[in-house]
Amino acid sequence: KALFYVPQAGAENNIEATEGGLPVLDFNKALAEQNADALNFVRQVGKEDIAAYFHTGGTTGTPKLAQHTHGNQLFLASVLGDMFAYNESIVALCGLPLFHVNAVFATGLNVFSKGGQVVLLTANGFRTDGVISNLWKLVEKYQATFFSVVPTIVTAMLQCVANGLTPTPSLKYLFCGAAPISAQTLRQFTSKTGVRILEGYGMTEGTCVSSFNPEFGELRAGSIGLRLPYQQMKCVILDEEGHYLRDCEQDEQGVIVISGPNVFLGYKQAEKNAEVFYGDWLITGDLARQDNEGYFWLTGRAKDLIIRGGHNIDPKVIEDTLTQHPSIELVAALGQPDSYAGELPCAYVTFKSGKSANMAELKEFVRQNIPERAAIPVHIEALETMPVTAVGKIFKPSLRLLATRRVLESALNDIGISANVSVQTNKTHGMLAQISHCTNAEDAKQILDTFTVHYEFM
Repeated sequence: KALFYVPQAGAENNIEATEGGLPVLDFNKALAEQNADALNFVRQVGKEDIAAYFHTGGTTGTPKLAQHTHGNQLFLASVLGDMFAYNESIVALCGLPLFHVNAVFATGLNVFSKGGQVVLLTANGFRTDGVISNLWKLVEKYQATFFSVVPTIVTAMLQCVANGLTPTPSLKYLFCGAAPISAQTLRQFTSKTGVRILEGYGMTEGTCVSSFNPEFGELRAGSIGLRLPYQQMKCVILDEEGHYLRDCEQDEQGVIVISGPNVFLGYKQAEKNAEVFYGDWLITGDLARQDNEGYFWLTGRAKDLIIRGGHNIDPKVIEDTLTQHPSIELVAALGQPDSYAGELPCAYVTFKSGKSANMAELKEFVRQNIPERAAIPVHIEALETMPVTAVGKIFKPSLRLLATRRVLESALNDIGISANVSVQTNKTHGMLAQISHCTNAEDAKQILDTFTVHYEFM
């Protein structure tokens, strides 16, 4: 082991010969001493050896490091290439960030394993100006076979077709994941372009993919498809502590669990592993049902439930309703703190280009269309942009911070207290409200104590 440095041109490079017991070497000199054609040593790699750490969990909880083995990665690259009959003629476009498993595997190693080509759509991928608006032209230029997308990109590609761009025959299908896509958008895209959208499901802890709609079989709109070969996948019922009770019946909602050669070794933070494993099964935290022919259908997230006075509300009910409004582009429903019920449902929305709606209209819309009274959001707010992760998932933790700040400030204002409220993520409490410039700390404390949010006065 050694530490390396790169000499700076025109600068003195006074580097100590050792640091912390390790030799310090000139990187360029060390590189020049290496064989350009082969390794100067024999490396023994076992399938259980760790190949990579992937950052995960930031959208739904505390960020963690997932440990992938060489066996995990080799299996995933091999099985995807076989499932979709890849060969040397395959050309994949990659617009997702290279620190994400989708880019590394779904449009990476599986293509390379069959001798195909991958075209990186600039260093910033889909986030680079002009990439999305020119996707059809890029497909034509490189004769791309497929690439991975999120629903917002499908919508943008449809708009390009509406503006006169002609789909390219080389494009066989798109992989779509990260967020559910509406059946209407899926059917419309295939009808106008002739390109199939294959919805799938996966997570970093499962290396990348766990299920897919088949290329050479029936595509069921809204389904995340069939399990991967050699990987087991089922829905189970867990108790309140997350312990296994039983397998689900056909079409019964439960938590997805997976087991197989793609399931990761565990988190680098070993204390987190007890939360996600029972035996050889990985608990995904996602809710789904499995139909009589093996297709899985996502129904929500176990950890994403809004719990209103002990009543569980699936935010998907709210999101599915609001997305039917003709002016709305994106929706995120979540629970905001409430001093009585613990949580009440609220929703954040963004509008389609050139569209708008007032909040009274939206509240009436959900009141008329959500049959479950407890699920009707008490607050709906429009945002200029929806916070999303690098791969297009709506980032609900930042919305929870926003909602919590709004509720606490309102509660204090209602009793005539002025204060600055800042809400941040916190390693110990998950969320921490910081109160400053408060005009009456004693009365404020009595109000804040009625919520389950941890707080401190600055």
